[in-house]
Formats: sequence, structure tokens, C-alpha cells
Amino acid sequence: MATMRLLLFLALCSTGIHVILSDDAAALQSLKVAWKNYPPSWDRSSDYCGWKGVTCKDSSVTELRLSAVGLIGDLSGDIGALTELTSLDLSFNPGLTGSLSPGLGNLKKLNILILAGCRFTGNIPDELGNLGELTFLALNTNNLTGGIPASLGKLSKLYWLDLAENQLSGSLPVSSVTSPAGLDQLLNAKHFHFYKNQLSGQIPANLFSVEMVLIHVLFDGNKFSGPIPSTIGLVQTLEVLRLDRNALTGTVPSSISNLTNLNELNLANNKLTGPLPDLTEMNSLEYIDLSNNSFDPSEAPLWFSTLPTLTTLVMEFGSLQGTVPEKLFSLPDIQQVKLKNNAFNGTLNLGDSISAQLVLVDLQNNQISQITIGYEYNNSLLLEGNPVCNGTSGLSYCQIPQTTPYSTNVSCGNARCPQDQKLSPQSCQCAYPFEGTLYFRAPAFRDLSDANTFHSLENSLWSELGLNPGSVHLEKPFFNTDHYLQIQLALFPSTGTYFNSSEIHRIGFALSNQTYKPPQKFGPYYFTPHTFRVM
Repeated sequence: MATMRLLLFLALCSTGIHVILSDDAAALQSLKVAWKNYPPSWDRSSDYCGWKGVTCKDSSVTELRLSAVGLIGDLSGDIGALTELTSLDLSFNPGLTGSLSPGLGNLKKLNILILAGCRFTGNIPDELGNLGELTFLALNTNNLTGGIPASLGKLSKLYWLDLAENQLSGSLPVSSVTSPAGLDQLLNAKHFHFYKNQLSGQIPANLFSVEMVLIHVLFDGNKFSGPIPSTIGLVQTLEVLRLDRNALTGTVPSSISNLTNLNELNLANNKLTGPLPDLTEMNSLEYIDLSNNSFDPSEAPLWFSTLPTLTTLVMEFGSLQGTVPEKLFSLPDIQQVKLKNNAFNGTLNLGDSISAQLVLVDLQNNQISQITIGYEYNNSLLLEGNPVCNGTSGLSYCQIPQTTPYSTNVSCGNARCPQDQKLSPQSCQCAYPFEGTLYFRAPAFRDLSDANTFHSLENSLWSELGLNPGSVHLEKPFFNTDHYLQIQLALFPSTGTYFNSSEIHRIGFALSNQTYKPPQKFGPYYFTPHTFRVM
């Protein structure tokens, strides 16, 4: 039989027909049976290596990329037979359901595993800990349950771990004498994205160490309790720390001031007590939110007026009292000051050197009785609910103004398109764009009308994705209830009216695999594409 197979293999090779190892052929065939709505090319040829989304090398399947093509079905256990796979991306196919196959653990050469944005259920298989070459693991935005397997701590090459927006529960696994694997062993990881789950218990002190290189710790929207571990101060590479919307208690550890590279600090909506943390030395901070805790009543701390890169300060329901420091409004990059529902009193003095970047001052529901503006300020100032507004509701700062968020300018006169097409900002021609939603998890700004900020995003998108200038359209930016920035994105082809399937795969993978890097002020992100039918 082996001789027969060899002769058949040689005969097929001599005729120029692409050959796949029998295990790969059987595995792909099983997926084809398990799935509906796969690309039409899968029915047009028996040459599996010519199928859309399939890449081969030396007769073996090395990549399977079918993001947002509308797949329906489950993840067959036979996928574990594709042992030469280095990249598997089935993301944003909400028709994919069922549990994750333990057979995924057989894909020992896998570097990239992206199953985000589907509807997978059940537990994360322990067998994923066998994927020793894995660098990128994204299982976010599914319906996964159970705990985080300690076996993931064996993925020593992993730099991206995204388990966000599931229904995961239990505590964070860390190593111990009896269990050598744990998340604390991921010393090459830069991203811990665990937000919007049901994770609980204390954040383990030994989760963090000086050897770690984490830049994003996103634990918001869980059920963590107990104190913030002082060991967080050991991870001096951190740029974003989101612990908001948990049930954390105790004082903020003084070691947090060691995080001098931190851009965003969000501790809002917990049960933290004691004095406000001293952030004086954290000169990289751009965004701070300490709202809705139980800190000791105090006057505004000195660092309100000294952080040189601060763009947004949020501390609502913060027990702050006294006067608002005038120097806060002259910080060079300050855009938004949101200090409503405190006990500030006396005279509000904005000073005579107001930052040109300042667009919003929200001090609603305080006890401010007078206001002094030494320099003309024409942007949003909200003082409703203060004594200064008693009987003077006609004043602009005693009303809530309406602002218009940014949208890419399309200067195409009266041109119109059919319902399923849109006008390209570049050519004013009707085309079929590649569309989706960008979610920025920790942007360092809050001004949604600043054209320069969004122009920088447009420029980076078309340049890094290999498109023409003017081929990017952004609209409807807003902050959702999780304080993530959502933006509707449309990308237009450089020529013609539509992208070919190869371009869609290339662009989609760059966005899902984080190959594309937005301007730093936008922070970590993910992209949810609209289904684009691959031909």
C-alpha cells in the first residue's frame, strides 16, 4: 500500500497537480463537511492548496485564514490533524459555535491562534498549553466559560493573550509548589486582556514580577476583590493599567508610583479607601480615572497641576473639596477635566493661560459660587448644579452643550450611490468598501471633535495597510458604556469598485493579528469586520 501511495504521489507531481498529505486532505474535508457558507472556491477545485484562506508549503497546509467570511458550524476535532499549521484565524464568524476542540493542542507548530468574535462555548481546553511555539492567542468575544487553564502558563513564547468578553470565572492561576504552571510564568507576554468576564478573588501578588515585560493589563469589568497587589509596581514596562469596575478594596499601593511609563491609569468604580494615591512622579500619565471609590475627603492633590502629559483627568464622586487648582487648566496637553459630583467650592478661576487643547471642563454638582475667566474660553464649561447657576440658567455654562463628533470629510457634491455601495473620499466614485468597527480599549484622549487626532488615525491606516491616501473613512466615534472608543471604519480599494479576496485577507489579518499599529494615543484595540463574502 505504501508503494502504491508513493507511485500515486510521484505521478501526480509529474503532472503538476498540487498534492497535500493525506492527513491534511482528510482534515480539510472534515471541516468542509462541518461548515456551511465556506468560500465558493472550496467547491470549484480538488486542489486544496488553491482554496481561499488556505496556504501550503511543501504539500502541507501551513495557514488557514478565514476571518469574517460567514462560516456556520463548529470546530471539528479533525483540525488537530493539520500538524504543520503555523497560523489559524477563524475570527469574527459568529456562526461558529460549540466547544473548542482539544485537538487544537496537537498543532505544535502553531504561532498564531485567533478565534475571536465567534460564539464558541464551554471551557478553554487544557491542551492549548501544549502549543509551545504560540506567540499570539486571541479567544476574546465568545461565550467561553469555566476558569483560565493554568496550562496557558507553559506558553513561554506568548506575547499576546486576549481572553476578554467571555464568561470566564474563578481566580487567576499562578504557579505554586504543587502547580508549576501559571500566568506568572509568561515572562514574554506584553498583553493581558481579561476584561469583561466574571473572574473573581484577589489578584495574586505573585502574578507580577520584575522580570515581566507587560505593557497592557486590562482587568476591568470583572469581580476581583481584595487589595491591589503592591507587586504591580515591579512591572515598570506597563503603559496601560485598567482595574476599573471591580470590587477592589484597601488603599492604592504606593508602589504604583514606580510605573513611570504608564499612560493610562483607571481605578474607577471600585471600593478603594484611604488617601488619594501620590502620582507626582508618573510623568507619562495621559489619562487618569479614579471616580466612584471611597477615598478620604481631601483637597485637590498637587499632581493635579504638575503632570506634564496629562490629557484627561476624571474623578467624579471623589469627595474632593476646596478650590479647583488654576494651574490644572494650563497644563499643555489637557483636553478634558471631569470632576463633577464633588464638593469643590468658592471661586472657579480658569486663569489667563488656558491650554489651547482644553475642550471640556465638567464641574456639575459641586458647590462653586463664583467664576473667573481671565482668558477667553469658548469650549464646553459645565457648571449646572452649582450655586453659581442658581437663577441664571440662561448662561452658557449652566446648560449642557451639544458637540459634533468627527467624521471623515467627503466632498463629492450631490453624488449618490446604490444602497450597497458608498462614496470613496478619495475618488468620489461608488465602491464596495471593507467595513467594520474599531474598538480602542484605552485611548489617551477624550475629544471626539479633534480633527488632527483622527487625521493621524486615517493616515496611519492607509499607509500601513498599503492603501492610497484618502481611502479611509471614519465616522460615528463615541465612548461606549465600558469607556472604549468605538469608530466605524470603511476602507476603499485603490482601484476599481471592490477589493479582491487576497486584499481582504491581507487587510483583515493585519487588523486581527495586530500587525497594524495605530498612533500611540489610541492605545490597544481590536477590529470587528463586517462579513465580506470571499469569492
